[in-house]
Amino acid sequence: MKKVERLLAEKLLKISAIILQVDNPFTWASGWNSPIYTDNRKTLSYPDIRSFIKVELTRMILENFKDAEVVAGVATGAIAQGALVADLLGLPYVYIRSTPKDHGLENLIEGNLRPGQKVVVIEDLISTGKSSLKAVEAVRAAGAEVIGMAALFTYGFPVAEENFRQAGVKLLTLSNYNAMIEAALATDYIKESDVDTLKEWRQDPANWVPACRKI
Repeated sequence: MKKVERLLAEKLLKISAIILQVDNPFTWASGWNSPIYTDNRKTLSYPDIRSFIKVELTRMILENFKDAEVVAGVATGAIAQGALVADLLGLPYVYIRSTPKDHGLENLIEGNLRPGQKVVVIEDLISTGKSSLKAVEAVRAAGAEVIGMAALFTYGFPVAEENFRQAGVKLLTLSNYNAMIEAALATDYIKESDVDTLKEWRQDPANWVPACRKI
């Protein structure tokens, strides 16, 4: 039986929530060259995949973060999935903006979060972890306790693992970069010769130069 990480990777590739272009890399907003582009918001348009993610995130929380009292989604990618998970768990829900609202009460956290509450944060994608951990900082600044983060997918960058370790946040993900490579290879999305390139990029994405751009 396939594991959840492999099943989800296959689903993300099938609907182009993950796109691989080893020979024609993307340029991220950060300026990094990348053979992969991920937009997990596409999963919301597919009821079966949306439900699969909702159920598996809920299962992950029940098994690992039993004390959770509030679910918090990270804007914008995890707002909807976080709400779906909170509804299935029957727990209060809030979402965390990337920056404070520029009018009214200038909220950074939308919803009712009380000091001392135990929060599990939902994220759609883990890259370096910096934006995700800003959400954690916001929850902590509000006086609540972050007991962990559950995410759909992680690239598994060494820098992200270190950032979460330093922040003291337990991170669990439904799928990951290695499972995605396995799924892509098994479905002939990529060639065996592409695997080394994909692994090379993951080790040092900030400095990776694709073969097509090397002089």
